[in-house]
Amino acid sequence: MNSTRCNAAQRISARRKTPLIRLISLAFSARRSRRALGRLGESTLRDIGMTKHEAETEASRPIWDVPRNWRE
Repeated sequence: MNSTRCNAAQRISARRKTPLIRLISLAFSARRSRRALGRLGESTLRDIGMTKHEAETEASRPIWDVPRNWRE
């Protein structure tokens, strides 16, 4: 009976942390994507319709600056 209560408490605790963990995961995902974008060459950037300056600007955004639609 004690382990049942403990498992229930762990599930409740995990649910409370989910939004924070999700936001952290999104922030690190944005960081990885931005770093990759910053490493692309000019011809590849041209293929996706970006300039080197736009890519560098995006790559330099802070880790916590994720698009609003990612947070919803």
